[in-house]
Amino acid sequence: MKENLIAFLTTSSLVTPEKAAEIAGHFTFQEIPKNAFFLEEGKIANNYLFLEKGFMRVFAYDMDGNDVTTGFAAPQQVVLEVSSFFNRTRSQENIQALTDCEGWGLTYDELNQLFHARPEFREFGRHVLVKAFTTLKTRMLSMITETAEQRYAGLLNTNPAIFQHAPLKNIASYLGITDTSLSRIRKEFSKK
Repeated sequence: MKENLIAFLTTSSLVTPEKAAEIAGHFTFQEIPKNAFFLEEGKIANNYLFLEKGFMRVFAYDMDGNDVTTGFAAPQQVVLEVSSFFNRTRSQENIQALTDCEGWGLTYDELNQLFHARPEFREFGRHVLVKAFTTLKTRMLSMITETAEQRYAGLLNTNPAIFQHAPLKNIASYLGITDTSLSRIRKEFSKK
């Protein structure tokens, strides 16, 4: 049942298939029903999840109380609020299931035990964090250097399935635009 997790662990070629199977044995199956919170603001993140099925949304509240989508999680990705998880601080973000979700998880203590016991898993974890940091940096720069249309096209290219599972207001928020602007951009793209 953990074939996708094992395949994910071997993607960087830092972990052999045999070691990946051993590491995967430490993960436990988790289900998160639609609309349930994987993490709520104000709590300390204690779960590391490889998302096998479903979609999640990461969001925070701005100073006016509006929820602002800061990220999406799709299948074959790690779901984790990095700052809260590793620094053991209260999260400023929420992570909520947009659909029924399934995945394989570890607690903070379990992850650290594996990092200490399995150097190849520690290196894999570093690889995942560097990739996530690169994605975050690219997104941050796109908010400064790209038009709304370019950001929309980028999301459409990198995560097209999110348009089937996330409400448009969440996508607009993620892109840093209004619902009306998103509707206009979608209409323009449909004509191309």
